[in-house]
Amino acid sequence: MVTADLPRMTEKQFSRAKKLLRRLCANYDHGNCLLLDDGYDPCPCPQLISNTLLCRYFRAAVLPDDPELHTELSGESGLRKRCAVCGALFIPRCNRALYCNQCASQEKRRRIRERVRRFRGAT
Repeated sequence: MVTADLPRMTEKQFSRAKKLLRRLCANYDHGNCLLLDDGYDPCPCPQLISNTLLCRYFRAAVLPDDPELHTELSGESGLRKRCAVCGALFIPRCNRALYCNQCASQEKRRRIRERVRRFRGAT
């Protein structure tokens, strides 16, 4: 197997992937992989010991449950956008969305303040 074409995770992504693995993977058994178990010696889960995406089951079944991490690792940017304020990835509700949910509420309040100031200044 050539690991050059497999995406490498940062430390933050790797810790998120390990949490997903422990919580959602059907083949995870106390640090061991049931798919690789030959019945004699327990085989450690390759996804826990490497920061590349080695496990096909993890990529196909577990990783899509965290859409942000899945987008970061797969490079599919069509479903996600970056927030114009904080730079975080988010799922837009419409095609014109520029901000994540937290920044959208802050930006809305800022625009209301500006509008009220202009209105009060005009009278």
